[in-house]
Amino acid sequence: MIEAGVHWLLNVLAIPDIGLTSVFLISFISATLIPMGSEPAVFAVIKVNPSMFWQVIAIATIGNTLGGMVDYAMGYGAKKAFERERESFWYQWLRHFGAKTMLLAWLPGIGDPICTLAGWLKLPFWPSTMYMMIGKCLRYILISCLLLEIPDGFWHRMAHYLA
Repeated sequence: MIEAGVHWLLNVLAIPDIGLTSVFLISFISATLIPMGSEPAVFAVIKVNPSMFWQVIAIATIGNTLGGMVDYAMGYGAKKAFERERESFWYQWLRHFGAKTMLLAWLPGIGDPICTLAGWLKLPFWPSTMYMMIGKCLRYILISCLLLEIPDGFWHRMAHYLA
């Protein structure tokens, strides 16, 4: 039953229009402060449609970067709510390294708050966005390439154990 559901989901994600839309939405939402990952959706679409590798990477990068920009905007608009952050390690680190820290916006758990704090610090918007996009794109390429190297038999065994 679960295996049939997984196959149905993979088939839905394999439809180029729906697959890319799903990748975009999931990548966008996962880059906001909502805790979820976009890598499974990216990998599912690439696994079913390997010829769409670069399209999926581009759409995921754009969606994830736009989500990071939302975090940036939330931080930029924040008033004095985080006044205590001035003494924190992250505040000092972001202040010291500036927009280049957005290369780490892909990191689970801390990437989204880094984007928010960058906006609060009013780091330069376009350089921050560029570094954010580079970091997120490299993550998607690396993870997708690593996952594509795992033999198909592994995924069938995992589906069997999860069922």
